[in-house]
Amino acid sequence: MRRSKVILPNISPRAWEHPADRAALSTLQAVPGLDVLLQKVIGATTERSLRLAALASAVRVSERQFTKVHTLLCEACRVLDVQNPPELFVAANPFVNARAVGVDNPFIMLNSSLLDTLNDEELLAVIAHELAHCLSGHLLYSTLLVLLTNFTLPVLSSIPLGGAAIMAIRMALMEWYRKSELSCDRAALLVVQDPEVCYTLEMKLAGGRHVTDMNINEFFAQAYEYESGGTMVDSIHKVLNLLGETHPFPVVRLVELKKWVDSGEYARILSGGFAQNDDTMPRMYDAPHYATPDDVERESIVENIKSAAKKYKEEFINSQDPLAEKISDIAQSASDVAKTIADTMRKRFER
Repeated sequence: MRRSKVILPNISPRAWEHPADRAALSTLQAVPGLDVLLQKVIGATTERSLRLAALASAVRVSERQFTKVHTLLCEACRVLDVQNPPELFVAANPFVNARAVGVDNPFIMLNSSLLDTLNDEELLAVIAHELAHCLSGHLLYSTLLVLLTNFTLPVLSSIPLGGAAIMAIRMALMEWYRKSELSCDRAALLVVQDPEVCYTLEMKLAGGRHVTDMNINEFFAQAYEYESGGTMVDSIHKVLNLLGETHPFPVVRLVELKKWVDSGEYARILSGGFAQNDDTMPRMYDAPHYATPDDVERESIVENIKSAAKKYKEEFINSQDPLAEKISDIAQSASDVAKTIADTMRKRFER
């Protein structure tokens, strides 16, 4: 690993959060009583149950167990200025995956296949990614998504319109969670501080550990073909393929991260130009627990939604996808018609 890295003291999660992630999350937090209800229910039941399951079936990382992984966790916490590292477990599992779990005392679970597939820097990126979920206050609502997916939906399907309502909530949560993954990919890059590491990580997530048989330039070409090529029918299939996914596809994550780097935002943060936690508020990682909706710094919901809308608009304008172009054309036509009507009415009123 690189020994010398830029430390980001008192960095706020706002520095790495995707606008759509931040807007959706602040909207959820604004629902009266929802955060308190979920925190009480999930914190008292699900979190305790999952941690006991981890203690019983996985290996807790420490200075004496999985020492290298423990060092990587400490490195991620050092760069992001996290003073109380969460618990970290390694579970025997062939799927290349990791997750952050819990509300009041969250912990991170790494599948053992990650240790077989990734090098040290790539593994550091994964750990930093999961740590960012904790710091951004994602876990309460991601746990709700898991509950809606695995438990609640079969029960409510018998209630008239209940299943449809829950499905709508679930789809909205999945769209938010996909954006939250893009946020945490940025945080991972801020910790690793080498874009090539994160690009190779996405390639491994798509094709496995045999990186010597792959080529990053070819993978980028593949990603841009997916982003821009095809017909209107292909675009519809892209949407349908994504509906059941909680994570963006690896090629999408690759392109989004590259766009963020090319925008100059990544370099600006490493140069010290980043939002910091408000000193008037308790820092989420100084407290006995990690980020909950009460701990996460609340911004104006309207401003967050405007920021997200601006981001989506930019994506539509810059996209070469046929469906995005059509939507953009329709929106522009509607805007032109509205402007014409407004001008006509104004002139008549002036007369």
